[in-house]
Amino acid sequence: MSHTPPKLAVLVKGWPRLSETFIAQELVALEETGQTFDIWSLRHPTDVKRHPLHDRLQAPVHYLPEYLYQEPDRVWAARAITATLPGYAEAWRVWRADLRRDPTHNRIRRFGQACVLAAELPDTVTGLYAHFLHTPSSVARYAAIMRGLPWSFSAHAKDIWTSPEWELREKLTATSHGATFGATCTAFGARHLRSLSDDPTRIDLVYHGLDLTRFPLPDPRAPRVAKAPFHMLSVGRMVEKKGFDRLLDAFALLPDHLDWRWTHIGGGELTGTLTERARQLGLSDRITWRGACDQPEVIAAMRQADLFVLPSRIAANGDRDGLPNVLMEAASQRLAILSTPVSAIPEFITSGIHGLLVTDDPNALADAITQMAADPARTQQMAEAALERLRDAFGMAPGITRLSARLSDLCGAA
Repeated sequence: MSHTPPKLAVLVKGWPRLSETFIAQELVALEETGQTFDIWSLRHPTDVKRHPLHDRLQAPVHYLPEYLYQEPDRVWAARAITATLPGYAEAWRVWRADLRRDPTHNRIRRFGQACVLAAELPDTVTGLYAHFLHTPSSVARYAAIMRGLPWSFSAHAKDIWTSPEWELREKLTATSHGATFGATCTAFGARHLRSLSDDPTRIDLVYHGLDLTRFPLPDPRAPRVAKAPFHMLSVGRMVEKKGFDRLLDAFALLPDHLDWRWTHIGGGELTGTLTERARQLGLSDRITWRGACDQPEVIAAMRQADLFVLPSRIAANGDRDGLPNVLMEAASQRLAILSTPVSAIPEFITSGIHGLLVTDDPNALADAITQMAADPARTQQMAEAALERLRDAFGMAPGITRLSARLSDLCGAA
């Protein structure tokens, strides 16, 4: 479709990002409902590879100054324009109150980016929608106050659990220029945000779901022969909340008779630490570190694996997964799942029915791996049950329909 002047501006942390394909999936689906929007990104891309979804999106992408000192002329020109807007003084007051409680360079950068956004938004824009409730929503909120526009958000995981409560409450309260509505992708997160909002109906539960047209079903799997090599796969960033450090310790506890291999897909800040840990444990010969991969490569790896393992846990700073889309992707490929009962994972996986959920303790993980390797028939039965649950309850269409209607109301109200 041709791109008509947008009524909606969508804010994201960075575009494109392989680790946030759930955002790309949503935005492509919203375009297919007839929504038109521009994307405004707070950061430039750093990933070498792109996801096929990124190429399907037709929305123009604009990049705000990633750091204010990099584009001083643009920032100061925007400041001069926004200073003439009726809402600028109120936005300045709100930001100064935030800065007193969060005196960081990041908070200063948010206001500068908001000035550029408010100055450069097309006049046709009548609503803002930010992915993530922390930094992108702050930029959206300040810019919305300047321009006198409503704003909304989609919250996920880290942004919910690592943001200070005062900031969440203000973004969820009408009298403090809060969002008109917010969507979040788990019932676990929705309950928490509703408890902080002046109006619980402001928060919608909208599962990401999975567009099954992007994940063609494999042929039915025959159960693995019990004594055959056991291939495990994990896909996720190498960060604390993914629990891969505990998984390596679990591998060291596996019985000698189990002929296992593990493939990891993804990058992250702990890459060096984890690869060195694997070497120290004497596991390197059994592990393949593949780094970042695109969707066809991930699907191919899932079809070659016997078990998908994601040992999510709560990080020291409170960060945690919500409901990782990669679990649904694994289910779409009839791949058995081993994970943990963190956050919203039990909303999709009932332990013993759709997979196994155990604590992130290495002994518990090792016991579960050994159990699933020793009983291929039951393991594959759980994989089939997870696929059935995915088809029945976690399709993408209902959530997109609801979200599109909310965004149309948001823009129409202005």
